[in-house]
Amino acid sequence: MLIGYGEGSSVPAYGLTVLRAAVGTVFIAHGGQKLFGLWGGGGLSGTAAYFAELGLEPAWPTAVAAGSIEFIGGILVLGAFTVFASVVVALEMAVAIWKADLGRAFFINWEQTPGVAHGYEFNLTLIAALICLMLAGPGALSLDARRATHAAGAAAGRARLRAGHV
Repeated sequence: MLIGYGEGSSVPAYGLTVLRAAVGTVFIAHGGQKLFGLWGGGGLSGTAAYFAELGLEPAWPTAVAAGSIEFIGGILVLGAFTVFASVVVALEMAVAIWKADLGRAFFINWEQTPGVAHGYEFNLTLIAALICLMLAGPGALSLDARRATHAAGAAAGRARLRAGHV
């Protein structure tokens, strides 16, 4: 058995922490592009124009919602309300595949060929990573894990009191 794996292991799950940090960073960056025009993004006006082209109306509120889900969801995926944030962001990414990418090819357009759009492989990978976080939890170094530890300790204390073992 590898260290840190298996039931009853005392080694924290740092692999989930790495996954959470990477996925959270990607969504913070993409939300920042949509909301604030950071890192070459279109900002709200560019995102709303793109959403209007896709038929996502009303475009402006939808752009605000999508950018906010990605930006705030990315922050929360970093370790607070990870499961909830993963569900919401995964649903948003599924809508992105459905409305923007499904009619395209599967692969990313690595050669940047003009007139050829990117496929949905990256979005699908992000959804898979979010599902992993939903199913496995946040791992070590998260507020979620800290809350769970405190809740487990409090429950154990209440059980000792009920049993008369103080």
